[in-house]
Amino acid sequence: MTSHSSEPFHIAIAASFTAEPIEPFLQFWARRLKMPLETAYAPYNQIVQTLLDPGSVFSSNRRGVNVILLRTSDLAQMRTDGSLIAEAAIANAGQLADAVRSALPRLTVPLLFVLCPQEENAPAAEAEAALRSALAAQPGLHFLPYSEWLALYPVTQMHDARAAEIARIPYTEEMFAALATAVVRRAHTLSMPPYKVVAVDLDNTLWRGICGEDGPGGVVLDPPRRHLQEFLLRQREAGMLLAIASKNNFSDVLETFNAHPEFPLRLEHFAAWRIDWNPKPVNLASLGAELNLGLESFIFLDDNPKECAEVSSSAPEVLSIALPSDLEDLPEFLAHIWAFDHPSVTEEDRRRSELMAQSLEFSRAAQSASSLEEFIASLNLRVDVQPLAPERLPRAAQLTQRTNQFNTTTIRRTEAELAALEQTPGVRIFTVEVSDRFGEYGLTGLVIVFTRLNEMFVEALMLSCRVLGRGVEHRILARLAELALDEGVYTVTVPLTPTARNAPARAFLESIPFGQVHEDNGGLVFRFPAVELQTLRWSPASLQPAAPRETASIRAAARSFSGYAEIARSLRTPAEILTASRREAAEAQGASTGRAFSSETEEKLARIWAGILQKPILNSDANFFDLGGHSLLAVLLLMRVKEEFGVELAVDDVYSGSLTLGSLAALIDARRLGAADPEEYEALLAEIANLSDEEVRALLEREMQQEE
Repeated sequence: MTSHSSEPFHIAIAASFTAEPIEPFLQFWARRLKMPLETAYAPYNQIVQTLLDPGSVFSSNRRGVNVILLRTSDLAQMRTDGSLIAEAAIANAGQLADAVRSALPRLTVPLLFVLCPQEENAPAAEAEAALRSALAAQPGLHFLPYSEWLALYPVTQMHDARAAEIARIPYTEEMFAALATAVVRRAHTLSMPPYKVVAVDLDNTLWRGICGEDGPGGVVLDPPRRHLQEFLLRQREAGMLLAIASKNNFSDVLETFNAHPEFPLRLEHFAAWRIDWNPKPVNLASLGAELNLGLESFIFLDDNPKECAEVSSSAPEVLSIALPSDLEDLPEFLAHIWAFDHPSVTEEDRRRSELMAQSLEFSRAAQSASSLEEFIASLNLRVDVQPLAPERLPRAAQLTQRTNQFNTTTIRRTEAELAALEQTPGVRIFTVEVSDRFGEYGLTGLVIVFTRLNEMFVEALMLSCRVLGRGVEHRILARLAELALDEGVYTVTVPLTPTARNAPARAFLESIPFGQVHEDNGGLVFRFPAVELQTLRWSPASLQPAAPRETASIRAAARSFSGYAEIARSLRTPAEILTASRREAAEAQGASTGRAFSSETEEKLARIWAGILQKPILNSDANFFDLGGHSLLAVLLLMRVKEEFGVELAVDDVYSGSLTLGSLAALIDARRLGAADPEEYEALLAEIANLSDEEVRALLEREMQQEE
């Protein structure tokens, strides 16, 4: 969930239980992430209908995520003796899987399938296994099993049997806080541009001690820092590049790595490093230039808050994170940095460091060659343009999210959007795989085209920066021209939406000598005759100056949200999230204490009402239903009263059009004192008021003796 668009982010939910209690926590996270959010709920327990209905909240969602919340036990049928039939659950799981597969090509946003915990002894394991098997590797589908998200957000008490009986609300508020966080965290990861590089300090960060003072053999790998090294290694395996930004002598660092073979991280695991005495922001900019990546792709880790503050000030595009002062807290802290999440990991991700090493080797070889033209000719370049295969869809979607410099539109698309686009009549999507004598670079390009009015219209053309500068882009357009001519089409049209980052794409299109260009709605449209375009090849004459890197005038904007460290410090448990959400709701609605209320019970109740009703409660005469209360909110009120006061009320106690704050407070106080009703409670209070001080003390002494 990001705020790159003024249009609200949409979360549409279909659940097998009453899911509306998740709403306050979704809105809590939307405020934290600075993201306008709109939510929509399908009718109760109509997941299959919502998937198949072309007019449902899922089908109408154009920006956001669709969410299925399922307890697999809800797929079962109830016997007359109250037990559940497992065979029915498996059969219904198959029907649900069929509906998901049928709906996915039509849905234009990702589908989160969240498996939620069921009551004990429910026959759900086989149904859950059947679902996961039937839906494995479906484009646009993301599974979130409860074993995964509850490991991150453990809940002390998950189930609320009474609320489930009254209103099919199976979970406590703390559980709904955990569930909302799992949904928002995954939605945020799917929608934000990914971070690509982790730059890390060394002394007292990657190891304990200072190698220049303690000596290479004097530094220590303690358990927290071992966890950090292993964590960074996992991030590398998931596709992130590792870099070093350290104030140190390189010889000391090299000796330190050599002296500690027990380090999980070796120097060769790092794609690049700056080990010198320059300021960290200067070295991060230098690393970005070497890796050909913008600073908005960087996460910087350091034990020193001052160094992190300097980076935040001088290079605000970088996500700068200071490690916690108590390093025993480091494993939990890292687990709750959302910026390290990866919605999916492709084969190209696993090979990214290897591929970057090939690219850097290519650059060094090109710089040392006597003739660039001769060097390019010797590459043995192979460019394979093929229709998009289903198994390549995750990587294709990644390219739209990650590619900035050679991207004619910079439109970001999810797997679901690409899959839906591919079903559009006339649209074709091609992938580009590249290899040369330095190695295989994998799937590095994507082209989306359709034919209209006797022209092949290239709706999108993007290419990874690691294969630029060797003629790949020329081969792609030449291949498209060949396809056009095969179909009797004689013009290839490429629109370009100029951005601060895609100057290389524009420079390439402008370098083609036989094209025509005109402006259109703030963009540029290039038209090329297919007969000439099919002969396009790289030549020194087509080489354009590289686009300027980060400068004062062309600089990537800092991301709209960078508060990941604060989340990891103070909002990593459901209890913390629940408390913060309630506090914010009360503050926003102006729930007061000590004003217009005659008792502490009324004050506490006013805060509860303000949070539930999302309205200020001004006095004890406030009427719950006049302020917007309804049956579902009344059940939530029962849950909060039980939690806050330890009093279990009946539905009839609150489901009344005359329910006021004062009358409910009196009922709660009466029940806490063991009185049958508020009138008996008032009479008891009057009796106590008529007692003398000596009689009160004697009464208290008798009560204490009875308790003993």
